[in-house]
Amino acid sequence: MPLRARQRCQAVLTAALALAAAAVLSAAPPASAADTWTEVGSDRADPLTESQGLTSVEVPANSANRYTGIGTIPVGVSSRGWNHVGDPDESYDGYYVEPYQADSGTAKMYRAQAPDGTWSEYVHTLASGEALNNSWAAISPDSQYMLSGEWGTMTRFLVFPTPGANKSTSPSANLPLASVVNLDHAVRDVQGCDFTGATTLLCSSDDPDRSLFGYTKPLLQIDLSAQPGSANVTGHVTALRQLPLRSSCSGTFEAEGIDYDRRTGTLRVIVMSPGFCILTDSKTYRFTKS
Repeated sequence: MPLRARQRCQAVLTAALALAAAAVLSAAPPASAADTWTEVGSDRADPLTESQGLTSVEVPANSANRYTGIGTIPVGVSSRGWNHVGDPDESYDGYYVEPYQADSGTAKMYRAQAPDGTWSEYVHTLASGEALNNSWAAISPDSQYMLSGEWGTMTRFLVFPTPGANKSTSPSANLPLASVVNLDHAVRDVQGCDFTGATTLLCSSDDPDRSLFGYTKPLLQIDLSAQPGSANVTGHVTALRQLPLRSSCSGTFEAEGIDYDRRTGTLRVIVMSPGFCILTDSKTYRFTKS
């Protein structure tokens, strides 16, 4: 082949390879930022009262962290069918919200405690195509809106007015779906999220499969295009690292709730151990940003 023809052929091949590489990169999951959050310690997680979720509490001052588990569900709540509690959250001005689900039905429930200590229940009737499960709640820093998620492989989060904190809400009325966060990458089995800023969340995923991010049980960061509210926003998904999976027992771990304490910069995530070791060495892991 003449030199000039070979040069033209090489140029075309180079361009084709560049286009193919660009196509592969555009289809690939968001790049992972390794070890952005560094483990600094852990505490035993009680399987009855600390196995589902947790939140740090700013109001009233010097309050202890709050946890949820099957042992924290009041009898008067479980007797009415709300037998699963998820990862809770508390707003910076003292509104505490626990997400509940039942084994069947057409609604989910958010149990809310106001700063004065009074409890109320806010029921949301499922919208068309909405999943029944109710794994977590994450209240926006301005207290007005609350994100919540659905189980399975999803490309959205749900947005509700925050029960009690948003004055448009009432225990006697249906808690409406305000909008959605459309994610630019699928997520699977998210067990908890918490805001670290006005438009940034960290989420714990119980994903048992490597197909989405290359490893199981990822810690995810979601960067929103705007603060959540009545209009839909987009969310950019980044996998940061795998959550710790350490136990004396082998088997399947379960990643649970997550909390970010802005006062100390500490991130905490619950991971329940496999088999019998769920009783002995389940942990709430602590991380700080490196």
